[in-house]
Amino acid sequence: MFHVAISQLTTSRWELPEEIAGLTDHGFDCLSLWRAKLTDLGPTAVAALLNAANIHVSSLQWAGGFTGGDGRTFVESIDDAAEAIEAAARLRAPVLVVQSGCRGGHTRAHSRRLLVEALEILAPIAAAAGVTIALRPLHPAAASGCSFLTRVGGALDLVEELADQAVRLAVDLWHCGDDPDLPRLLPRLAAATAVVQVADRIGPPTADLERLPVGRGLLPLESLALALIDHGYAGSFEFDPIGDTVAAMGYDRVLAETRRTADAWTTAAEERLLWNRTVAAIWQTASLHPRAALAGVAGLDHVVWGNHAVWNHELWNHAIGDQLPADQHRAEQSLPGSLQLRTTGSRRSQASSQTVSRG
Repeated sequence: MFHVAISQLTTSRWELPEEIAGLTDHGFDCLSLWRAKLTDLGPTAVAALLNAANIHVSSLQWAGGFTGGDGRTFVESIDDAAEAIEAAARLRAPVLVVQSGCRGGHTRAHSRRLLVEALEILAPIAAAAGVTIALRPLHPAAASGCSFLTRVGGALDLVEELADQAVRLAVDLWHCGDDPDLPRLLPRLAAATAVVQVADRIGPPTADLERLPVGRGLLPLESLALALIDHGYAGSFEFDPIGDTVAAMGYDRVLAETRRTADAWTTAAEERLLWNRTVAAIWQTASLHPRAALAGVAGLDHVVWGNHAVWNHELWNHAIGDQLPADQHRAEQSLPGSLQLRTTGSRRSQASSQTVSRG
């Protein structure tokens, strides 16, 4: 449903025991790990501490740089990524986030070939380890030295062309949350994404990477998250605000605020799931018994579920046209056992009194 994680990038100055205590205090049980913070303890010791605290790992960040823009050779970057896959497996991290590397003086086409070659080498290694590689595109204003993949649509095309279940996407909504192409890509993204990273901003991304806690910026983060869930996304949402605002607030306040946001999103996601299942069940009934199903709602102006309302003609017309049978008893018998159409008063008063409910 709605899996929430906190990134170690948010709590970068805390040592792991402090992070575990902070997560536990605020009701979180999942952490996205940063490779730079593993060096002191090592993956085995980190895994032992997390297991003892019943803290799960959502992802390990990051590997990549396959274009040589960071000074490493192609082979060195491959070796490093293979080590990261091994570490992810030892930490029981299901996802390794990968960044392509900048163009590094190459043509864009050659940079893409290097990335594809790297992913083709690493994919079987990751699959054997039970780890998914998640390719992370970045906004061009914040991608300098890190990635030539600067549009989520282009990264999605590449992942789909590879057609390997071990290679998927990391969608960072701070980078792409206001991309005009995003709404039409959501169904494809939901199927191709391994992890979603969440932070807010005011205005376009900048190189200083001021990632605000959710709700302190202007991105439509909740609606995007719920839309991804509606389209079938079932991975983690990693909250990773960083920057001056986080430093000024303090980590405990950030975690408390994130907990409230996560709880609100979880409630909204659960309500949407119930609503979608209810509507799907009614539609299924309509397709099997159109005349009988319509009789149960013939007098409604709208069907109500929680805070949602779907107007009667929008819900029914495409499936059952203007058939208006009168047998209310047949309608109630034809509905699934978990659904009830409750009717009181006259047909005119039904608009305010009938409810579709799940028992």
